[in-house]
Amino acid sequence: MTTNVEENDLKDRIDLIETMIAEGRRTTESWGWIFVLWGVAYYVAIAWSAWGDHASLAWGVTMAAAMILTFGTVAWRVSRGNEKTQPPTTLGRSISALWIAVGISFVVLLPCLGMGGMSSSKLVVAIIGTLLGTANAASSLILKWKLQFACALIWWAMAVISCLGTTRQSFIALLVANFLCQIAFGVYGMIAESRVRGKGASHA
Repeated sequence: MTTNVEENDLKDRIDLIETMIAEGRRTTESWGWIFVLWGVAYYVAIAWSAWGDHASLAWGVTMAAAMILTFGTVAWRVSRGNEKTQPPTTLGRSISALWIAVGISFVVLLPCLGMGGMSSSKLVVAIIGTLLGTANAASSLILKWKLQFACALIWWAMAVISCLGTTRQSFIALLVANFLCQIAFGVYGMIAESRVRGKGASHA
């Protein structure tokens, strides 16, 4: 009798963990628009640093603007009821804290590199690839999500290419990685979220 109770308790715990992981993936998918927003921000920073004035400020200013726009959009969506407002889970807080920390790291580090005269394109690309690879890898390991870990591998590969390859190769790697891991991944999340909402509406 005791063994059956323990087995049922263990099964319930495993089911709870799997449910939390599935919910974590769906939550990440619901934030797909943020991946797209930051992907566009990276392209803006790339264009500004390559062809605009005050190139040393490009990454820092663009990342700060992207963070402000992100928080502003989140606040607007919550006020309109477009975002879920139920109490966050420990898993959700962990993922959010991870990405907020990475965003703050960008805002703090990139302007300092520019002001210190160390904003060479290869160095910035290597830093971006390393930070985003780390964030995606950690998130994917928490959520047991192979697709997001593939994004981490792409970012890390981009960092390696930036360190060992030419400036042109580094630039091309950044464009490709940004499209695959920010734009495409974000659009995938938005599509997946819309399908879930559509199923929910049909069931209702």
